[in-house]
Amino acid sequence: QVQLVESGGGSVQSGESLTLSCVASGSSLNFYSVGWFRQAPGKEREAVSCIGGRDGAAYYVDAAEGRFTISRDISKNTFYLQMSSLKVEDTAVYYCVADGAVTRAREMCVTMPYNLLKFRGQGTLVTVSS
Repeated sequence: QVQLVESGGGSVQSGESLTLSCVASGSSLNFYSVGWFRQAPGKEREAVSCIGGRDGAAYYVDAAEGRFTISRDISKNTFYLQMSSLKVEDTAVYYCVADGAVTRAREMCVTMPYNLLKFRGQGTLVTVSS
């Protein structure tokens, strides 16, 4: 069983940067696809970015492309979401996910329903004010 714990959320001003971390315990995430989802107030949860476990390729949704960077450190069993040029509309609870049965980033971010991803964190709140 894998436990995921997010950290790094907080309150920032528009245009600032923030880096989220997700630390895994219980098992190595080597070859797991991992990713970040978010849920803004009053909105449905949506994918942000994912990394494929098989090839390490990253996928970004349009809203994240060019501003966010997903990365992973296998040695620390941790993955990250670097967010820059934050906007008010980035305000959300951010959740990290991992699934060893998912091989491609796009599959995790686009095809798989969030609730069917095997391991999910509890979320960390990011608030961006103008």
